Amino acid sequence: MAAKGYWDAFQEVRKSVSQILDGEDAAGVVEQEHLSWYRALFQPSLAAGIVKPENLAGYRQHFVRISGSVHAPASWESVPDGMDAFFECLRDEKDPRVRAVLGHFIFTFIHPLPDGNGRSGRFIMNAMLASAGIPWTIIPVDRRDEYMEVLDDASVRGDIKPFAAFVADCARHEPPPPRRKKPGEVQPEINLDAPVGLKP
Repeated sequence: MAAKGYWDAFQEVRKSVSQILDGEDAAGVVEQEHLSWYRALFQPSLAAGIVKPENLAGYRQHFVRISGSVHAPASWESVPDGMDAFFECLRDEKDPRVRAVLGHFIFTFIHPLPDGNGRSGRFIMNAMLASAGIPWTIIPVDRRDEYMEVLDDASVRGDIKPFAAFVADCARHEPPPPRRKKPGEVQPEINLDAPVGLKP
């Protein structure tokens, strides 16, 4: 059920990324669609009776703990205000690479959902990266401990640089297999350090 939910959510995220690639503002699309991704993620568990419908109705209304982290997420009472501030900041930031790093980090810092916050944070990260023309980026399972450590560097120790470097490294070295090129198509090389909007 978890795999089916992830597949369903991924299909919803793909639709959102298509809107972004068609010119819609990435922050606006994510704000509008992120709860649809979340519902798709857990719809199979709802259909099986494992998850209650009220658990998919919106943001969490209880305390949560993050396994493997020392960070304590925001209290559930402050989640709505935190999410309003989050989307305001996301709209105001114009560099999609900054949006990708901070979008993932701040979303998971708030931890607004009853479950699936990490997956949703990575969906947000990829939606923002897509707006910069950067391919889908994965966090490899074998780098999970490093991922959790750099998130704790940002959340607990106030140092986001290791997390930003980690995301950039994953974007450079862990892309999915490339799609087949159309006849005559040349795949441009991606330079993550180049200013957005300028050719490397």
